[in-house]
Amino acid sequence: MARADLFPPTPKTSIFVRFSGRATLFRQHDIVQSRALGGPVHLFRYGHYGPPLVVFPSAAGLANEWELGGVIDALSDLLDGGRLKIYSTESNVAEAWTRRDSDPAWRIGRHRAFESYVVDELVPWIRADCGAAEIGISASGVSLGAFYAANFALKFPEIFRYALCLSGRYDISWLTDGFHNQDVYFNNPMAYVPNLHGPHLERIRNNTHLTLVCGLGQWEDGNIEDTNRFAALLASKGIRRDHDMWGHDVAHQWPWWCKQVSYHVRKALT
Repeated sequence: MARADLFPPTPKTSIFVRFSGRATLFRQHDIVQSRALGGPVHLFRYGHYGPPLVVFPSAAGLANEWELGGVIDALSDLLDGGRLKIYSTESNVAEAWTRRDSDPAWRIGRHRAFESYVVDELVPWIRADCGAAEIGISASGVSLGAFYAANFALKFPEIFRYALCLSGRYDISWLTDGFHNQDVYFNNPMAYVPNLHGPHLERIRNNTHLTLVCGLGQWEDGNIEDTNRFAALLASKGIRRDHDMWGHDVAHQWPWWCKQVSYHVRKALT
């Protein structure tokens, strides 16, 4: 399917912006129509060239969250230097996870719709934009976005070759209020990873790598425990992972995520 068939032409704003006076980089805001989600989706692109990194937002669901939080600024030299290109997408997290008054079965259905948007629409579009039909893509996210990055890497390891997951929760049962079905199971890494075996486990082992990062400071309760448990679980399955716990002064906040992302992205690019 052609790129134009996936995302018909829509209004866009392409500009070069200066971040902290260090670099002037390409920034584009697209509003694209998603068939899977049944409506428009905001998408921001940063950088003109380089390996693609898909950014999944936190519970806020905002496409430009990393820019507002300062992460784009922290990576501006890589983006301006053609060493990295970021695709930051809006999510439907309010429909799927955080709006708890909706029917749980409908909510997990909306998550499945977002998965279809990412895999069937966004990924081909990114590959066309990069001019490489089979290029591997990295994923990242903070807080609830870390769950998205990990889940996509584990379910689609040939697409998402690396996932940088910061301050995440990887057992999503706390968001389903006791509701459980097959779709919930297959989108709960702490539930399905223990049962991975055979060809799919080998595909994960051979194709992807997860980096789990979390501070030990304020507002990381639950995230610390999930990060440690998840890292141990991945290790028990022979899945490649890094496990990086920062200090007790490191809080669940953007200034720390800027430092963590900058450190690990640069490490991954070396």
